[in-house]
Amino acid sequence: MKKIALLMALLAVGLCAESIEKKGFLTSKWCAQNGYFSDCRLESLVCGSGECFKSWEFGDKVTDELVLFVHNEQKIYAIDYSAIPRYKLDEPMNMNEVTISGEVRGDTIVASGFKAPPPPQKSFFKGCL
Repeated sequence: MKKIALLMALLAVGLCAESIEKKGFLTSKWCAQNGYFSDCRLESLVCGSGECFKSWEFGDKVTDELVLFVHNEQKIYAIDYSAIPRYKLDEPMNMNEVTISGEVRGDTIVASGFKAPPPPQKSFFKGCL
């Protein structure tokens, strides 16, 4: 009887966990809160704010709060990327149309994977300058 109750509890927890894919702008928490998307300062990815480089010293604790701003919901989701190596998220940083897959827990996405948009195509300008 205990095994059945335990199995039912695990099944209920499994059903509550919602596996999703959210697409939006991947950036730091400070940039998203202040509306800096294409103009996001890179130091905010290391020390947590825009002018923090003035007081941050090498060896200080890194404040790495990544978020996904979902345009159609106008909502910011914190990202728990413990299942993804951090260096892999450097490529899509401050890019639009990044897809994060995982589970939603409140306002946090527990990421299990991501898809970055392809890099822009090289263009060649023919014409008079």
